[in-house]
Amino acid sequence: MTPQVIDHRGGVWSIAVPIPDNPLGHTLVHLLETDRGPVLIDTGWDDPDSWDTLTAGVTACGFALADIHGVLITHHHPDHHGLSAKVRETSGAWIAMHAADAAFVRRTREAEPGQWLDYLLAKLTAAGAPDDHLAPLREARAAGRGQRLPGRRAALPDRAIAPGELLDLPGRRLRAIWTPGHTPGHVCLHLEEEHPARTPGSGRLFSGDHLLPGITPHIGLYEDPDDTTPTDPLGDYLDSLERIARLAPAEVLPAHQHAFTNADARIGQLIAHHEERLSDLRTLLREPRTPWQLATAMQWNRPWDQIPYASRNIAVSEAEAHLRRLVKLGHAELLPGNAPQRYQAV
Repeated sequence: MTPQVIDHRGGVWSIAVPIPDNPLGHTLVHLLETDRGPVLIDTGWDDPDSWDTLTAGVTACGFALADIHGVLITHHHPDHHGLSAKVRETSGAWIAMHAADAAFVRRTREAEPGQWLDYLLAKLTAAGAPDDHLAPLREARAAGRGQRLPGRRAALPDRAIAPGELLDLPGRRLRAIWTPGHTPGHVCLHLEEEHPARTPGSGRLFSGDHLLPGITPHIGLYEDPDDTTPTDPLGDYLDSLERIARLAPAEVLPAHQHAFTNADARIGQLIAHHEERLSDLRTLLREPRTPWQLATAMQWNRPWDQIPYASRNIAVSEAEAHLRRLVKLGHAELLPGNAPQRYQAV
């Protein structure tokens, strides 16, 4: 196996670790050399081929898996955190993650079988999902398939990543930047060192899924069955983008696609995209709609009838995140009445 490995210079490497059966193709796991040994930023999906690729990639960087000193997780999603336990078992490395995402991992591991399916059924019913969409979930619940949901084996971290913290990595200056939105505990990692090519700007930024060169990250509701406090993930995301814009990194090293410069221009595109989407939703909400009806009327990267089943759940969550933002801004309101929920522009 010949992994796709890029030497970004200055003791920074990227390894393209495949994501099985996913159009994203791979996760860019970054390796950062330190005076105490190499540290990984994310690990990739928990899959045998992904593990083999990660192992070969670390070797191509001049190290062995047993040399890994630590693992920094940008967020809890399985294409980033999936192989963390195997890395720790092989090397004894510590695993660090923001407390908000560590709490999600803990909830997922401790949840009773079927709890997530119950929650998803309740959420989609309230959102107005039709019976033909709910039926497979009911069947899965009845068959007890909730025990096999992804994430139930995810590793609990050993350390917390605190916002603004200069991480304990001898010989490097890597600072944690809390960037909630894609997940509540998403972090970017700012390498506060001169760019090897002396590219203008403030160091390099490991951006996880927060800032990608050609993809708009999914912004959906933060899922916690036990917490009914209204959240505003889109508002969090837009605020986080502004925080990164003020940082003005010379180069961005994301977890998907490729490294890029001119972060400010990309941030401007993302902010404009969400402003346009919010404006479009206000137009759609001139007549009352459920979140499901809103999702089916929104513009996606393909027609609604071509969106896979599981991706429709993600689309509804994204529609609800935008609804939360409109409600918080006073541009929409939840109409009184029983489920399904219906919203209207104000």
